[in-house]
Amino acid sequence: MAQQAWESVLENVKVLTKKIYVGNLSFDATEEQVNELFAQYGKVDSIAMINDRDSGRFRGFGFVEMEDSAANAAITALNDTDLDGRTLRINEARPREDRSGGGNRNGGYSNRGGSRY
Repeated sequence: MAQQAWESVLENVKVLTKKIYVGNLSFDATEEQVNELFAQYGKVDSIAMINDRDSGRFRGFGFVEMEDSAANAAITALNDTDLDGRTLRINEARPREDRSGGGNRNGGYSNRGGSRY
C-alpha cells in the first residue's frame, strides 16, 4: 500500500525546469538548430526565439527550457562555444527587469493642459 501511495505522489510531482538564455546567435539561426544543439544534453521542453516587435526580425537571442540537471550540463558544455562563426553566450536566464519607464505615474494619461471641463 505504501508503495502505491509513493508512486501516486511521484506521478504528481512536477519536474523542475530551468530557463536558459542563449545569446549571440546568428540572425539566420533556426529553432531546429537550437533544438539540435541542446537536445544532446536532455529533453528540450520549449524554445523561444526572440523577434523584434516592429520589424519581426530575429534579434539573435532566445530561451530554452530543460529539466534542471540537463540544463546545467548544457550551460557548462555550450557556453563560449562556436556556432556559425559566433561565440555563444549560454547561461541561466535571469528574471526580466521592470521596464516601467518611470516618470509617468498616472496610468499613461498626461495632465499638461489642465482640466478639460
